[in-house]
Amino acid sequence: MLEFDRVAKSFGDKHVLRELSLVVKPGELYGFCGANGAGKTTAMRIALGVLTADAGDVRWQGRPVDADSRRRFGYMPEERGLYAKMTPRDQLVFFAGLSGVAPATARRRADEWIERLGVVLGPKDTLEKLSLGNQQKVQLIASLIHDPDVLVLDEPFSGLDPVAVDAMADVLLEFARKGVPTLFSSHQLDLVERLCDRVGIIRDGALVAEGTVDQLRRSAGSGQLEIALSGAPDDWAASVPGVRVVAATGAKVTLEVEDGVPAQRILAAAQSMGRLEHFGRRDPALADIFRESVAGSAR
Repeated sequence: MLEFDRVAKSFGDKHVLRELSLVVKPGELYGFCGANGAGKTTAMRIALGVLTADAGDVRWQGRPVDADSRRRFGYMPEERGLYAKMTPRDQLVFFAGLSGVAPATARRRADEWIERLGVVLGPKDTLEKLSLGNQQKVQLIASLIHDPDVLVLDEPFSGLDPVAVDAMADVLLEFARKGVPTLFSSHQLDLVERLCDRVGIIRDGALVAEGTVDQLRRSAGSGQLEIALSGAPDDWAASVPGVRVVAATGAKVTLEVEDGVPAQRILAAAQSMGRLEHFGRRDPALADIFRESVAGSAR
């Protein structure tokens, strides 16, 4: 279990993390979401020892993370953390060796991962000659090649095409099935919604929402309805009290319903305007919950 316990960090008079607490359980994919500048990368760097917290602890299996335990972490920074002038295989072997993997084993694993993720490269290509997507794949392999006990990944899907996204998602799910806790940040909320067991949303350095996607949806309420009518005026919904039109596509409108307004009243109003083709609740997407949670953020 990876645990952040009231972690605080400031740079000068700017408070970047404000007593951040969260837990990533064994075998769990935890989506760490927030606007740019919310504190996600700072939290990850503290977990990896790149930065030091002003207060609080990061613990692994109940003990503060130290240099020895970090050797068993797999970390993928958002910025390129590899050497542009080295070949991918050479540096993958090098990084594996830093975590105690023997050279022969590291070479075999590097070739297996390169083939599995479909990294396109020539035998003498240095990293800088690869496409950005292939560089991203190599960066992921560097975080996996030592078979880590924990994964901390900052925007791992950035710059990947849909096929590569699916391949990387399969890799993360495979590590989760082995019991590896995985914390990853991403602005691709559709992927977070699809993959993650739980999601934490951070705003201005503090966790403002956390839970499974279903739990977050329930906490956001069920205040939207989708209704499709035929034979109704285009602006029929504007005359219904207690609702606000969120979207309109052809005959279908999405309505945000005020608290306390019964759905039956809206249904009756719709039926009085035209022939009902569809009536149902619209569950908020994670993107909707995210926007609501980060509203008022400084950046």
